[in-house]
Amino acid sequence: MADTLPDPALVVLIGASGSGKSAWAAARYRPEEVVSSDRLRGVVGSGEHDLDASVDAFALLDQIVAARLKRGLTTVVDTLGLDPARRRAQLDLARHAGLPGVAVLFDTDPAVCRRRNAERDRSVPAGVLDGQLRRIPAVAGEIGAEGWDLVLRPADAAIEPAHSPGSRRAAAEQDLRPARLEFILQISSFPWQDDPPGWLAAIARAAATAGFGGIALMDHLIQIPQAGRAWEPIPEPWVTLGLLAGLAPGLRLGTLVTPVTFRAPGILAKAVATLDVLTGGRAFCGIGAGWWDREHAAFGLPFPPAAERLDQLETAIETLWALWQPGTKPYRGTRVTLPETTCYPRPVSHVPVIVGGGGERRTLRIAARLGDGCNLPATSSRCSASIAARRAATRPRSR
Repeated sequence: MADTLPDPALVVLIGASGSGKSAWAAARYRPEEVVSSDRLRGVVGSGEHDLDASVDAFALLDQIVAARLKRGLTTVVDTLGLDPARRRAQLDLARHAGLPGVAVLFDTDPAVCRRRNAERDRSVPAGVLDGQLRRIPAVAGEIGAEGWDLVLRPADAAIEPAHSPGSRRAAAEQDLRPARLEFILQISSFPWQDDPPGWLAAIARAAATAGFGGIALMDHLIQIPQAGRAWEPIPEPWVTLGLLAGLAPGLRLGTLVTPVTFRAPGILAKAVATLDVLTGGRAFCGIGAGWWDREHAAFGLPFPPAAERLDQLETAIETLWALWQPGTKPYRGTRVTLPETTCYPRPVSHVPVIVGGGGERRTLRIAARLGDGCNLPATSSRCSASIAARRAATRPRSR
């Protein structure tokens, strides 16, 4: 038995009314991935129980399933699933789209189905439900000969969708060792007038009092237009974080994010390791490919094309991990070769590396493979798309 349901895939639910199909799908898939005949009756008719709307509802269901599979999207068909011709037609659509087909058979105890049906506001007539239940044993044999890539029963509790691998294990670990959601205050403008240390100390105290878990600084050489005017102060972040290490006890400190074009990776590794030691293990390192050509030109720094900067990003992160590992042995990796890894002081904790970017797929693949997290755009549509792309970059594709 596979550990995960393939994703994307066609998943066809098969079972009598009250067998638990809809609840099973809702626990494992996003609502937009589930195509339900009941819900479509509510769209084209007077409600989910409007049987007169069934023909139109199923015609619409067939259109939606075909369109989603054509686009390579996971599609969960939530109907009775008892019609072999309709099942075969759906499986053929999946085959043409190059997607695996999964049949999930709900051979739930008839007594349970009848009890659940009786508890509903609008129950299925007893004779109709009896006919559905009598069909289930025959359907079990039919689907075995139809060529499905995977046939499951809901009792296969270890099965979970590949778009959320490890979710049950993560939930169990969260119950045993609850993780705390933290908010980091990013400082992007510095109206500190004549007392920079005093202003920074006040901000640090206010952040701690408000319950923030840390402070992040932008890493720019000129103040960016989104935050202020070019002649306003924008301090060098790693120097400033060193000062904050003494002003902000208990707060995490780092950048969101440092462009790889500003500093040699080894020098950045040394700065971050030093900050981690000075803060007692509270440093983090945001790192990205950089985006603003003006500040590079103004300070005489090369600004290569995006593909080269992303190459530099991979090299930089690999260098960080190499220099922070135990021992002083030589290192030979994918992009980096070092004759020794003598970088003392070492970080006193695992320093999170947060990869920043605008949601580009390669950036997200780098974050998934080399980083601990990613710094994404805040708009809901772009953030949702970026999260989906990062999941796709992280998860294995099963067949």
